Amino acid sequence: MKRSAAYIFIDICILLAASVIALWLKPTAIIIYMKQYFQPFLLFIGIWLLISTLYKKYAKLSEQSYQDIFKNIITSNFMFLGVAALLMYLTRDTYFSRLIFFSTVGLATLFELTVWSALYFLVVTKSRDIPEDSFHTLHTAKTKRSKKHITGVTKDEFSYALINMKNAIVKEASENVYQLLSKHIDELNPKTLVLSTTTLSNIEYQPDQFFQQIINLKRINDIRFINKFFEAVNTKIPQNGIFISCVETKELRKRRIFKKYPPIINSFYYTFDFILKRVFPKFPYTKQIYFFLTRGENRVISKAETFGRLYSCGFELIDDIHINGLLYIVARKIKKPAYDMKPTYGPFITLRRLGKNGKAIKVYKLRTMHPYAEYLQDYIYQRYNLTEGGKFKNDFRVTSAGRIFRKFWIDELPMVFNLLKGDIKIVGVRPLSQHYFSLYTPELQEKRLKHKPGFIPPFYVDLPKTLEEIMASEMKYLNAYEKHPFSTDIKYFFAAFKNVLFKKARSK
Repeated sequence: MKRSAAYIFIDICILLAASVIALWLKPTAIIIYMKQYFQPFLLFIGIWLLISTLYKKYAKLSEQSYQDIFKNIITSNFMFLGVAALLMYLTRDTYFSRLIFFSTVGLATLFELTVWSALYFLVVTKSRDIPEDSFHTLHTAKTKRSKKHITGVTKDEFSYALINMKNAIVKEASENVYQLLSKHIDELNPKTLVLSTTTLSNIEYQPDQFFQQIINLKRINDIRFINKFFEAVNTKIPQNGIFISCVETKELRKRRIFKKYPPIINSFYYTFDFILKRVFPKFPYTKQIYFFLTRGENRVISKAETFGRLYSCGFELIDDIHINGLLYIVARKIKKPAYDMKPTYGPFITLRRLGKNGKAIKVYKLRTMHPYAEYLQDYIYQRYNLTEGGKFKNDFRVTSAGRIFRKFWIDELPMVFNLLKGDIKIVGVRPLSQHYFSLYTPELQEKRLKHKPGFIPPFYVDLPKTLEEIMASEMKYLNAYEKHPFSTDIKYFFAAFKNVLFKKARSK
């Protein structure tokens, strides 16, 4: 309590010093502004302290990293800037100097970073190792990791281990989580490992192909190298081994933030949080800022990206359930990881598609799906099948912006580069992924591979609603094209143009 009061006192002094300097920057006498701004300044301080407290600016320095301190100052001051700017707009009939306002906030932020940095290095004299609670081995049949230690466990010892496992899981997560785990794992299996870790080395430390079930109770959001973590788990369990993890999805995070903070503040917080932890990691330069401020912790990750990462790392989903604001995922190992070395997160993506003679081509598009969504094609097909137009039904992989892009063909524009490269032609069958191609009949597959795919598919001419109708439409086009290539493409081009313009034919 005394520590917090001291930090608050220091912060008020910093704010006063910054405001005096900001007032001094104005040509009019300081005393005039001090009278005019005295009452608003008291409100100013109150909001500043409230938001600073909410964003843990006054937390104990020894329990934070320097990145945490930097992040807390920048986040709270940015949120204050938004709230105060909104209040200034609502009271715009009253004159307030924007120069004084922004100068005060800017100077206070600079002073805080300087003072808090000095305090941090005075209080924390040595860099800390990995926090003790970053890794807990909550349960194994025996603490030593070798097969010879599994044999010779007495009945009483094993019963005691089971009780300890349940108590540890309930304490770390909840009774509901334990009930979920009990449905999918064999509690009597001594080769069950229950962890609470975000550190890759704590997985790599385990013996290969020994544990049949690995459970990690730490959120995926706090793992810096998620795919490497999943890949490491894959090497530690045999074929059909079980891996259980949890994540706070983008949707659950939004719900939590809007419930936790009052109106207006929650909107500002969510916007800033989304930009920093969802948008910044997608670009090379801002990605460095993101990792500096967050160390890769508490990232925003969608359900589609989480599932896609698991599939890319050799797992398939068995079950998923929401418990206490988290999504718990039960997965089974079915193969080795794909080791995707060049995943894309930005707005421009390249999709691996089949071209003429079965040659793999990279199709350029604007992103309309979450990262790693490509790995979920079989999962979506098996669970939801296809909807009208041959698209996947209930496709949660598509982003909100992606639906708009698809509606107006914006996502297709980068395919002009494929036209210039000669990978595709203007009119032709749609370039398909290997999975979607496998759904076609052998006869159509063979005929498709004889020709280049196209930018404008026959879909926009015939407007088919089922996969069978799509295949019939493409077969009809290809047969006509083989007889009269030029005239067929001209005919289909203008027919598609007419349907897009007047019948609002769109990709979904």
